[in-house]
Amino acid sequence: MAENEDGTEKTEDATSKRIEQARKDGNVPRSRDLSSAALLIVAALSIYMVGMLIVSDLRGLFAFNFRLAREDLFDHAMMIHHLYESIMATIDSMTVLMAIIAVAGIVGSVALGGLNFSWKAITPKLSKMSPIQGFKRMFSVQSLVELVKSLLKVGLVGLIATLVLMNYLPTLTDLTYEATGTALTHTVEILIWAFIFVSSSLVIIAAIDVPFQAWQHKDKLKMTKQEVKDEYKQAEGDPQVKGRMRQLQRQAAMTRMMADVPEADVIITNPTHFSVALKYDQVTGKAPVLIAKGPDFIALKIREVGNYYDIPVIQSPALARAVYKHTEIGDEIPEGLFKVIAQLLAYVYQLRMARTGAKPPEAMPNLDVPEEFEWNGQ
Repeated sequence: MAENEDGTEKTEDATSKRIEQARKDGNVPRSRDLSSAALLIVAALSIYMVGMLIVSDLRGLFAFNFRLAREDLFDHAMMIHHLYESIMATIDSMTVLMAIIAVAGIVGSVALGGLNFSWKAITPKLSKMSPIQGFKRMFSVQSLVELVKSLLKVGLVGLIATLVLMNYLPTLTDLTYEATGTALTHTVEILIWAFIFVSSSLVIIAAIDVPFQAWQHKDKLKMTKQEVKDEYKQAEGDPQVKGRMRQLQRQAAMTRMMADVPEADVIITNPTHFSVALKYDQVTGKAPVLIAKGPDFIALKIREVGNYYDIPVIQSPALARAVYKHTEIGDEIPEGLFKVIAQLLAYVYQLRMARTGAKPPEAMPNLDVPEEFEWNGQ
């Protein structure tokens, strides 16, 4: 079980943020055994496919260099020509093979952990230069594990190499009886097949090392419960601070809403549980807009502000609940409530006209709320 320096057990899997930060730091799972296996196996197969062609080119190169005229040995220009032709022939023979091996080395390196580049990973660290830290790493559990792995790898590869050598030993002894050209070709074939067999043994090592490296990397990134909590607080913010911010935002929103109540044309109440304030612009002729709403204490404050500014306060529980439920602050009332709101505004207008000496309305109209807008307030 992974532990912190203070001995706290790391029991929680790494969060996505922790994993992403580790990648930025260059901390990704890698398997050198997988890279070595991919490199050597591809090299062995490539040599198997183009080995005879390379041997043929090298044979021609040897013939070209060993069939020198005596005067050529004392001609500097001719010797430089032979050197140049030898280099170019070697490049021509080995370019494709080297390119394939290079690609295999890159793919094998990034197969586990993916392609990742980080400046931080190659930045020199003083801790790595400390002799004390160096001794700790030398005698750590990790070093012991690596030592055991190395011994097992050497033993396995050595065993496979011994078996291959014993299998080809009779053939190797017979090479002394073959012609030079045939013996050379036969020797190359034996070396290629021996290389393939020995390289294939690394597949077993890589198959063990890859899941081990993935598990080890995951285990190193594990976190304590406190680290998970601290990261959550950093990402989401302290719950107490967030709660206080939400409270302040609600207070600011209510303050702005209350500042708009004096502009209302009418306030509709439940009468105690809900209050909504509507504003109608007769110039534009658009639908009335809800400028304030709230339950309980806020409903009471809306009524108090309305009474203070002499805004008509109409008790209509069904209509108050319908507007409260189906309309948000700043929105126009739904089309289905146009008729009943128009009746209410007409009644309010008659009340205002009565204050100037006009005939007061006989009674408030029956404000029937359409069935689809009815709401019991729960």
